[in-house]
This record gives sequence, C-alpha cells and structure tokens, in this order.
Amino acid sequence: MFSLFKQIGVMLLICMPLMAQAAEPQPYKEDQASSAVATSELYELSQQLIDAGYREKQALVETLVEINDPQTLKFLQVMVNGDLYYRKDDRVIVINEDDAITIFFTGESITLENKRDIKKISVNNKLRTLLRGGIARLQIFSNNLELRKQAATNLLKSADDLDEATLQLAVEKEKNADVQEILSLVQGIRWLEADDEKQRLAGVELLSGSLYPDVRGALANYVRAAETDESSTEVAAAKKALDKIEAMLTANAVVENLYFGLALGAVLLLAAIGLAITFGVMGVINMAHGEMIMLGAYTTYMVQQLMPEHMGVSLVVSIPAAFLISGLVGIAIERGVIRHLYGRPLETLLATFGISLILQQAVRSIFGPLNRDVGTPDWMAGTFMINPALELTYNRLYIIIFSLLVLAVLALILKRTLFGLQMRAVTMNRPMASSMGIRTGWVDALTFGLGSGIAGIAGVALSQLTNVGPNMGQAYIIDSFMVVVFGGVGNLWGTLVGAMSLGVMNKLLEPWAGAVVAKILMLVFIILFIQKRPRGLFALKGRAADMG
Repeated sequence: MFSLFKQIGVMLLICMPLMAQAAEPQPYKEDQASSAVATSELYELSQQLIDAGYREKQALVETLVEINDPQTLKFLQVMVNGDLYYRKDDRVIVINEDDAITIFFTGESITLENKRDIKKISVNNKLRTLLRGGIARLQIFSNNLELRKQAATNLLKSADDLDEATLQLAVEKEKNADVQEILSLVQGIRWLEADDEKQRLAGVELLSGSLYPDVRGALANYVRAAETDESSTEVAAAKKALDKIEAMLTANAVVENLYFGLALGAVLLLAAIGLAITFGVMGVINMAHGEMIMLGAYTTYMVQQLMPEHMGVSLVVSIPAAFLISGLVGIAIERGVIRHLYGRPLETLLATFGISLILQQAVRSIFGPLNRDVGTPDWMAGTFMINPALELTYNRLYIIIFSLLVLAVLALILKRTLFGLQMRAVTMNRPMASSMGIRTGWVDALTFGLGSGIAGIAGVALSQLTNVGPNMGQAYIIDSFMVVVFGGVGNLWGTLVGAMSLGVMNKLLEPWAGAVVAKILMLVFIILFIQKRPRGLFALKGRAADMG
C-alpha cells in the first residue's frame, strides 16, 4: 500500500508542473485569438461596406477606426486611395492596384477572366476626409515611432485631419520629444484659425523659430490673409516670426555652402596633392594631371563592373587599383617623355598637353564618348538631417574624411620613410643629393608616379560625385594649379589650406555671383595674391621655390 501511495505521489509530482503550465494563461494563444476576433470584426464590417450607402459607410468607417487590428490601417489606406474592390460572385474583398488583383485578408493573387467581375467600393469627398482622419488617428497612436513621426509630419500639411481633442490627446500621450514638437506645431497651425486673439497669438509663438516649410507657409498665408490691422499684435508677431525663420534659413544656407565648399576643397586637395609634389620636386608643369584623375575614375567604373553585387567592396578595391594604374601610367610618362625634357618647361608643357589628348582619345576609343555612371554604396547614400531645413549628404562627408586620411598617410610617407627622405633631399639640393648616392632620376620617376597615383585616388572620390567621362579631369586641372600656387609649391599643409580655402570661397561666391563669375573672381584673387607672395602661403626652400 505504501508503495502504491509512493507511486501516486511521484506521478503527482511529475504531473504538477504540467498541470500548472496548462493552468497558466497562454499569451500567444490569447493574442492570436484576440487578433482573430478583430479580423473577424473587420471582415464583417467590410462585408457591410459593399451594400452600404455613403451615410452608412461613414458610420462604418467610424467603427473601423476603433478596431484594434493591424490590418485596419491598411484597409483604410487602400479604401481612401480608391483601390478597394469586391468580387461580385462571392463578395470577397480584393485590392486592385496597378492592375494586380490580390485578396485583402490573405494576400493571395488572383487572375480575373473579366474586369467586370469586380466592383469598386466607392467613396465621396466627405467619406474621403473621414478616412484621412481615421488614418491619421491610427498612425499617430501607433506603437511604431517612425510611423508616428511620419504621421505628425503629414499633419503639418493637413492639420484638419485630426480634431482638436484627438490632437491634444496625442500631444499629451506622446513620449518622443521630436514627435511631440511636431504635434505642437500642428496645434500652432490650427490655432492660427481660432476666433480668440490670444489663442492665435499663442499659435504664432508656437510656430516661431520652426524651420519646417509648412510652418513657414502657414505663417506667410496667415499674414497675407489677415483682415485685421497690420499693426495688430498678432500680425506683428507673425511677421517677426517670419523674419526670425528667414534669418535662420539664411544661416542654414551658409552652413550648407560651407559644407559643400569643404567637400569641393577635399576633391581639390586630392587632385592638387600630386601636382604639388611633382611640381615641388621636379619643377614640371604636368598638363596630363587631369587625365590621371580620369584614369582613376574609369578604374573605379571597371572594378564595379567586375563586382556588381558588391558595390561597397568594389569601391574599397578601387582605391589601391586606381593608385597603381594611374601611378604606373605616370611613371611611364616620366621615363618615356618628361625625363628627356628637363630644363625646357615650355616643351614639357606642350608634351604633357599632347599626352593628355592621347589619353582622352584612348579612353573614348575603349569606353566610348558617353559618360559612365558609377554607383554609390548604401553606406554612402542618403543624407543626415541637422534640422528640417538642413540635410547634409553622406558621400561628401566620407570624401572629406578620406582626403584628410590620404593627406595624413602621404605626410607619414614623406616624414618617416627612406623614399620620403630622398625626395626631400632632392627637393632641397639635387646636386648634393646626387653626390650622396641618391639616384635622382628614379626619385623623379617614383615621385611622378606617387603624384599620379594620388590623382587616380582623386578620380575614385570624384566618381561618387559626378559622372565619369573622358573630359572630367580637365575641369580640375586649372583649379589644382591655383591650389598649388596659393598654398605654396611642394608644401602639403599649404595645399590643404589652399584647397579648403578656395573650395569654401568658391561655394560662398556662387549663390550671388554665379558659377562662372565666381571662377573669374577666384582667378583674379590668385593673380593679386601671387603679386604679394609669389611663393604662396607656405613656401619651401629648394629647387622649385628658387624657380619662382
């Protein structure tokens, strides 16, 4: 008997956890059941919409908004877009969007033998307004932060989609500061139409300092449509708010131009570094320097064609590939042509100009005369928002950072490597360097190759900003020379300061002077500057400086 009770006790001990588990509520099943009930209610109301008149539809839509079902929002959006239909034979609700027919509740695609087999659930303007309000309500109280933010932004364009009580409730319940701020602006826009003067003034105060275009438009419309005396407190406050917004927009425009100027300066820095090195060490004016940039850009295009599924990796691979190809072409030019023309600057200039034409024609023969588009990786695409009136692109930011990294690596090479020591020695005193056993000819060749390789890297950066074409390098050769002259021949830090200064000055002049006049003004400035400082901002001692 004791043994029997012992067995029963063991069985109870084993079964108790199972019994307890069975007794516990099953949240998943309850949620599933709740969703099923909601879907069932949505289905029943959708069936009623088929035969309902417009007044009945309005009541049904008001009921639909109260249903806690994730499909309700989609249902209302499809309905307001005029894409909600039903199949005549079995009354199945379907979506007719872009000639693709799908069953709403299952997502199953169907094929119709005749387009007349389905009929549209029609909506009128009053019902459409009600639907938009319901959609706004569901979105603004959604658990999805991005959906709430988008809904709040949409309300700035149509503040009347939500009634005052619902809007106030949304402001009070919203925990995210950004969304709450936008909803407050929506309140301010609504208060501009209030009968009470104090409330209109409060609306103006809420809108003051906001950079959203819709807010600015609402204030401007309010000032234009104001029937009261222009000297009234609220109209004066609205004008003051508009002036404040205009001042903030001007400041944002300056910041944006500064950012674009720094990006242009980064490109000029990459394009001019190589020219500064070759000109500083060798005294050679290389008119084919722009074509080294072009070769780097076309290298990027070719690597991307070989790796179409890995755009980000292809861009990284393009950097050393462009450096090698442009560098080897530069060494070939120096060994084949330029070394025979040292001491004859005019002939060197003409020879390199001829080489630039040859390279352009070679590229046209291989790739054709049309520009090529180089894709941008996902991590470089898009913008980051500073405020509603100022968005900065990621690709320019990456190019700025990249150009500074290239400059740092190059400075490290020149200061910490044997090649850098030999290059500096040749720059300072060629005969003395030669007497110390330095092969100056090969230093010249490698220097020319280094400068050309960096120009190729500039082509990689430019491929992310503009189309790749045979003539793309010619647009930067003159600017590169101006940077070198302004910053100081052969000086890296002078090249950095010169590139950033000219880039920013150019972008600040363009808004009011135009692109062409801005270029002319920059050229005049450089001419006047070298009259005072012929060797640039940071002049180096050495052969190139002595030539000046």
